[in-house]
Amino acid sequence: QDFYNWPDESFEEMDSTLAVQQYIQQNIRADCSNIDKILEPPEGQDEGVWKYEHLRQFCLELNGLAVKLQSECHPDTCTQMTATEQWIFLCAAHKTPKECPAIDYTRHTLDGAACLLNSNKYFPSRVSIKESSVAKLGSVCRRIYRIFSHAYFHHRQIFDEYEYNLMSKDNLIVPILEEEVQNSVVGESEA
Repeated sequence: QDFYNWPDESFEEMDSTLAVQQYIQQNIRADCSNIDKILEPPEGQDEGVWKYEHLRQFCLELNGLAVKLQSECHPDTCTQMTATEQWIFLCAAHKTPKECPAIDYTRHTLDGAACLLNSNKYFPSRVSIKESSVAKLGSVCRRIYRIFSHAYFHHRQIFDEYEYNLMSKDNLIVPILEEEVQNSVVGESEA
């Protein structure tokens, strides 16, 4: 654990082009449960850069869920990217969007996000970002949220282990049944 135990710096002391990434990671390292602190930008910070760097960090960490999903999310058992019975998501990684097994959709989506977020065409700078490039972040968010939805509805135990108490129940969009809330209070889970 000493590896992560370097002294904190104020945002003003961070003088590299990676200062925003460094600041976000420093706040996560200090207390990953303090979401308000992690999401609060330093004064005067460009909103587009702030969103961009948070999405980069989110995708970086989401790879951990993808690795965990590989243990039980197989092409022969999860043949489509679904959340509930009523939604089948098409994979945008193909010339024409098409159905993919869920684990392939996950890989393709994370690969596509990495390619876009590292694109010199859309994001040539980590200090300022054009509004037209910031507009592309929404589709990445929409697609990666589907990975969470699939994990929640089809691999609940993995979802719970990965996301345990990281988000307050008020902010969770996927439904939480009253029975689940009662079970979590006494330390049980039917997941």
